Amino acid sequence: MSSSPILTLRISEFRHLITGRFILILSFRMLATVLGWWIYDLTGDPFAIGLIGLSEVVPAVSSALYAGHIIDHREKKKLLLLCNYAYVLLIGILTYTALFGGSRHGLSATEISYVLYGIVFFTGFCRAFLGPLLPAMIPKIVGAKLLPAAITVNQATFLSASVLGHALGGFCIHWMGVSGTLCLVVALMVLASLFFWTLGSHPSSNIKGSLKISQSIREGLSYIYRTKEILGALLLDMFAVLFGGAVALIPVFARDILKVGPEGFGILNAAADLGAAVVIITLSFIPLRRNQGKILLVAVAGFGLCIIGFGLSKWYWLSFALLMLSGMFDGISVVIRGTIVQLKTPEHIRGRVLSVNSIFIMSSNELGQFESGLAARLLGVVHSVVVGGSLTLLIALTVGKTVPKLRRLEY
Repeated sequence: MSSSPILTLRISEFRHLITGRFILILSFRMLATVLGWWIYDLTGDPFAIGLIGLSEVVPAVSSALYAGHIIDHREKKKLLLLCNYAYVLLIGILTYTALFGGSRHGLSATEISYVLYGIVFFTGFCRAFLGPLLPAMIPKIVGAKLLPAAITVNQATFLSASVLGHALGGFCIHWMGVSGTLCLVVALMVLASLFFWTLGSHPSSNIKGSLKISQSIREGLSYIYRTKEILGALLLDMFAVLFGGAVALIPVFARDILKVGPEGFGILNAAADLGAAVVIITLSFIPLRRNQGKILLVAVAGFGLCIIGFGLSKWYWLSFALLMLSGMFDGISVVIRGTIVQLKTPEHIRGRVLSVNSIFIMSSNELGQFESGLAARLLGVVHSVVVGGSLTLLIALTVGKTVPKLRRLEY
């Protein structure tokens, strides 16, 4: 088992896909970091950070089911490159706004924030396709025998890119400013596309090409509803992260509570992903062999406790440690959920199932960002985080008591 992740990297196409994905996720995390800092700097309002998440999640969720149908019925490489370059164009416009919006066009901070929300809204459509598209290409590349190891490598790649992207984003804001950081983001997106060009053709393997879009979407939803292991794990993870999304408010904690600058913000922003990456790498060599359902419930409860502690902390390194520990618990959840979804999904329906999975992820992350911003305005920053962590803990305890099938889950 310990050599399996290394075996997957001997496949050149998988190596190119993973490298391109690493660079793309790196750019996405840098983008999320700079947008959170930029919008809070423009407005001084935590709720504005929440609106970033809402701007992206509305188009992403509303188009995700259609995206799943397209992924299952179209050639995937061309679709991947199209989405990649659409992102380049949109962030290029945002970069131009950062460089010249105020100086050349005389835009106010409020007007620039509106441009920012508008661009993020359109990136949401790209997100709906890219989220499930990259994982959907992996099984065909590596084959069934190496799929579990490839899933682990994919998750480790995602999280390591997230760690580096969040941290690098904070440092780049300090070194290069917002506009310079956005220029680097665009360059990274272009670089990722060069690796995607080397991939082979990935035509549809769906034999039910005559299905109407509505029938195709219904088929994917029906499969998830019938497969209770997938449905239960997705719902638990979604609601836990939805209410425990303290990460969205890190710009506020960094600047106003912990009193650290962009460098400290970048490190704090990377803490959760760093913890998750440590766990993912560990589980690559020491996999979970039994009681995955119970472990999932404990991990979600532990995540909630860490968020409560983070909300109450007034010391920078304690806050960092709690966020890192929350990431470790979340990493366990990511491994279990990702393995269940991939192993229990047939090839012909994989795009649609992964699209629904992306809806749950986006609902918990981006909608959670909006929920955090709204709760911060209504309850105050600290109280909103503590209440969110408490709700996450309550959800884990309730699901553990009322859903025995999930509690007994093993694979």
